[in-house]
Amino acid sequence: MVNTLPTLAVWSSAPAKPELSEDEVHVWRASLRLAPEVLQRLDATLKPDEKSRAARFVFPEGRGDFIAARGILRELLGAYLQRPPASLEFEYGLRGKPALQAGDTSVSIRFSLSHSHGLALYAFARRREVGIDLELVQPDFGGEAVAERFFSNPELTELRALPAELRAEGFFACWTRKEAYVKALGDGLQIPLDSFDVSLTPGRPAELHSSDCARWSLRAFQPAPRFVAAVVGEGGGWRLRHFEWAPRKHNRHSVGS
Repeated sequence: MVNTLPTLAVWSSAPAKPELSEDEVHVWRASLRLAPEVLQRLDATLKPDEKSRAARFVFPEGRGDFIAARGILRELLGAYLQRPPASLEFEYGLRGKPALQAGDTSVSIRFSLSHSHGLALYAFARRREVGIDLELVQPDFGGEAVAERFFSNPELTELRALPAELRAEGFFACWTRKEAYVKALGDGLQIPLDSFDVSLTPGRPAELHSSDCARWSLRAFQPAPRFVAAVVGEGGGWRLRHFEWAPRKHNRHSVGS
């Protein structure tokens, strides 16, 4: 499973009514650092359990990021389904991954989200499992101990072969690709992170090597300067499209708040 790593993703402006074809995976980018009035509107769409989770954050920044991340997720799903964001009901897997409630007639839509340091990514697909992960590349992050614990032997070898100036990017590229794959698997299969391999050398093709790699396609991309990301989707031949979410005039089903 091989795809070339783009340098920097190009983000299209949000369509008024997004349409998701079965041969597409849509990835949306959004800033979580929003004006108070926008955050308040998003907060109004959350369910009591989500509000309770938000209240557990000690620092206002973390609380605001959670509210924004969940509110934007509801807004985007509402736009795809043409339903009010507040009407959507979620259920959660063993790893906490949200999904539309099993009785929902719109369960053909699969989604995944990730956020880091005020930036969020959302992946949406129809009738195919999907997982996405995003990380800020932090050069001063002590990743060697983490890599020794969670990376496979081939990944450790590849990471240690990188020049010192590329190791942080290589580490976070590896982490996002592994997490995207695990998220796409969902709760049906719990596997150790060192039981499969991904490529991690910056600028080289993104690869997944696992017992079921023929089932998946891996795409790696740079969502913004200093960030790396990966999306894993079920099957092959799907097109990846990038959209930018931004607050705009309120509309019940719009993709801007």
